[in-house]
Amino acid sequence: MVMATLFAACRKTDTFAVNTPTPDNLAIASTVGVKLQTVFVTSEVSMNVKSETAQTVTIKILNITNSVVSKSTADVKAGDNILKLYTSAFPSSAYRIGIYDSKGNMLAITDFNKL
Repeated sequence: MVMATLFAACRKTDTFAVNTPTPDNLAIASTVGVKLQTVFVTSEVSMNVKSETAQTVTIKILNITNSVVSKSTADVKAGDNILKLYTSAFPSSAYRIGIYDSKGNMLAITDFNKL
C-alpha cells in the first residue's frame, strides 16, 4: 500500500509507504481504477488509485467546464494506492478526477461534488 498526499494547488505529491490494508469502502474490483471514499467532499477525501503496474501517474482535477483546476503526479505501485485529496481551495461545484499514465492515456475517471 502506498500513501500519498495530493494537494489541490498544483503541487507535486509526496509519497511514503504504509503497510495497511485497503478499506472496504475504497476497494476496486477491476485491475485499474479510481474510487473516492465519498462523492460529497468538504475539505479532504481519501481515494484509491489502482494500477496494473508501478508507474508515475498524473492526476488532473477538472471543473464543470472540463478546465484543469489542479494537476499533480504520484508514484504508484501495482495494485491499490491510497491517496489523500485536499479540496478546501476549491469552490463548491462538481468536479472530475482523471488518472493518466506517462503517455497521457486516461487510466480512470470519477466525479465528486465539493460542498
